[in-house]
Amino acid sequence: MNSPTSTTRRQFLSTSVKASALGLLHAGLPANWLGAQSISDAPETPNINFGIIALTDCSPIVIAHEMGLFKKYGINSTITKGASWAAIRDSLANGDLQATHMLLGMPIASTMGLGGAPKIPMVIPWILNRNGQSISLSKNLKGKVAADPKALKPFVDAAKASGNPMTFAMTFPPGTHAMWLRYWLAAGGIHPGDASGAQSDISLITIPPPQMVANMQVGKMDGFCVGEPWNAKTIADDIGFTAINTQDIWKDHPEKACAFREDFAEKNPKTVKAILKALHEASVWLDVMENRVQQAKIVSAPTYINCPAESILLRLQGKYDMGDGRKFRDPNYMIYSDRNCNYPQVKYGLWWVTQLRRWGFTQGAPDYQGIAKKVMRTDLYEDAMKEINYQHGGASDAPEAFFDGSTFDPKADLESYAASFAVKSLKG
Repeated sequence: MNSPTSTTRRQFLSTSVKASALGLLHAGLPANWLGAQSISDAPETPNINFGIIALTDCSPIVIAHEMGLFKKYGINSTITKGASWAAIRDSLANGDLQATHMLLGMPIASTMGLGGAPKIPMVIPWILNRNGQSISLSKNLKGKVAADPKALKPFVDAAKASGNPMTFAMTFPPGTHAMWLRYWLAAGGIHPGDASGAQSDISLITIPPPQMVANMQVGKMDGFCVGEPWNAKTIADDIGFTAINTQDIWKDHPEKACAFREDFAEKNPKTVKAILKALHEASVWLDVMENRVQQAKIVSAPTYINCPAESILLRLQGKYDMGDGRKFRDPNYMIYSDRNCNYPQVKYGLWWVTQLRRWGFTQGAPDYQGIAKKVMRTDLYEDAMKEINYQHGGASDAPEAFFDGSTFDPKADLESYAASFAVKSLKG
């Protein structure tokens, strides 16, 4: 029996598109179809402005736009590159954007009214990618610290004792990069501070992804967590090195999402489904390794990442030079479709809320199940995939394993899990 992924890829290549860098050729569509939608199923809102940040994992949105896949499903797409994650969030909240590339934790935080923004419910019907982020350190730590955060602790302690704590950056407080950095530091006995910065052994700051390299270059930080290509660029510019890749913290972790305001998704279900169908085809194409050279060329453009294609490509291919002598081929590179990548698992929302609780973003125990199910919209995903006969892997409540030996069981008591860590900042 063929796997769902291989079946989908064959269907994609044989019946959906013939790809080129500039567009897709379509053939054989009935006369009463609008794109790949019948007129009765046409999107309620065909004009969609998508937000992105200059990161490699914006690729599914860019490819669906550049190759005409959104157009195929009746969506007139434009792409707006945001200056920061906060700007992206605010543009989705005020309606300037209708859909956006977004850190997984951001729609959860917005729905809960955390992170200094108004409480605006947002939904995740699609996970854009897994894996492929990294924690980078300044080159003065090269040869002293690698993947084990315990090796970093003496340097952190000495800097704190001197009154000049080490500085680390992430891209948005409740976002993915913040949580990977917090989790890694805490596993080494280093307290990254609560949501307000209290209790911290370090200074934790927020920097937009494209500005990470420049800020480390001028000595403003000792380390950061960000997506590609900025970790690879840090090595290319001889500013720092990669300590650990996030797939080595949590294999196949969820990363970015395609997010919508909840009210927009409720009013425009056909529009959301059309977008998900286009993203599916783009994601299948992206996970054909032979296409990644072309992907790097397309997304490297100034309107998207604005970075040399060669700084993007190698890590997309799983070829990791960590910048400190470690070089290897990582089988757990960034994926966009494989291994049931796109299914918006409720358990990921549950884990995120436990971490918001762990680090003092919430006062008292939150409604773990209620929030996760409200944001992670499996129904929207399943409805869209059913219409294109895609056999996805479905929901999972299997435990997830982390590099420090801990396990997250979504069926267990979530408040107890949040309180189980040695380094934490629970409030209330």
